[in-house]
Amino acid sequence: MDVHTKLSEIRKVIADARTMPMSTSAVVNRTEVLALVDELRDMLGAALAEGDRVVAEREAVLGRARAEAAEIVAAAEQERERLVAADTVSTDSKQEADALRRETDEYVDHRLATFELTLTRTLAAVQRGRERLHHRSALDFGDPDAADDIVLPDHSS
Repeated sequence: MDVHTKLSEIRKVIADARTMPMSTSAVVNRTEVLALVDELRDMLGAALAEGDRVVAEREAVLGRARAEAAEIVAAAEQERERLVAADTVSTDSKQEADALRRETDEYVDHRLATFELTLTRTLAAVQRGRERLHHRSALDFGDPDAADDIVLPDHSS
């Protein structure tokens, strides 16, 4: 039986009580009404205890939920910090790689320019050597016109 049913029972006892002639007063059985009130008091005590238990359980659930939410927020913040750090490392690595690439390109370009200069000088020396050879061969075989074609080497370089 619940509290509302017990209150309805008490109300019915009072409503069905014999009325006093010429008055709104009624005669009720004191023992019966007191017994009903005691039952109601006991029921209210149990209901209030149950209510307290439910409220305590609710508070415990809310406490666990708050703690779990705080853990989730902390984990999310740690993940965000990790991602920001990784992005920073990635950006720094890219900048460092770009700088190394530029330095390497400059070094290779310098070395190629030096090699090109060496090859140009070597090619000029080969051409001069071939010309000398060609003119010497022409002189050896008695070609008088070849003497006019002789170019003296330029030793200014």
